[in-house]
Amino acid sequence: MNELDVVGVRVEMPSNQPIVLLREVGGDRYLPIWIGPGEATAIAFAQQGMTPARPLTHDLFKDVLEAVGQTLTEVRITDLRDGVFYAELVFASGVEVSARPSDAIALALRTGTPIYGSDGVLDDAGIAIPDEQEDEVEKFREFLDQISPEDFGTSSQ
Repeated sequence: MNELDVVGVRVEMPSNQPIVLLREVGGDRYLPIWIGPGEATAIAFAQQGMTPARPLTHDLFKDVLEAVGQTLTEVRITDLRDGVFYAELVFASGVEVSARPSDAIALALRTGTPIYGSDGVLDDAGIAIPDEQEDEVEKFREFLDQISPEDFGTSSQ
């Protein structure tokens, strides 16, 4: 397993499909995962430190975990089958729960939980971006700084 950082969320053109971009810590691979608009909003809210007037599902899940005394210790992106990514939530009690990567990432950002990607997933879907292409990644980061969750066209009710 390789630790991953969340670079951010953007809308892929021309399909108008949101993606979350993860970066391998200590490596040069990036992992793009196509996600839904609701999850894109949830991830963007968490990254920007925004608190909606009413809790989103991932905020509620975080609050429930705290209320029942459970600690999320890591999120693992474990597999890629037929174009679909799979993830697991790993709890301090040893319990592992299957989850969509987008939901797992949104929860990890709210709880400060590390995210890991399997070697197989990074080998199959990771994109190596050498240092000379870092300018493009920097432009992407600048784009992320200027985008808001409302740009994804969903409401947070």
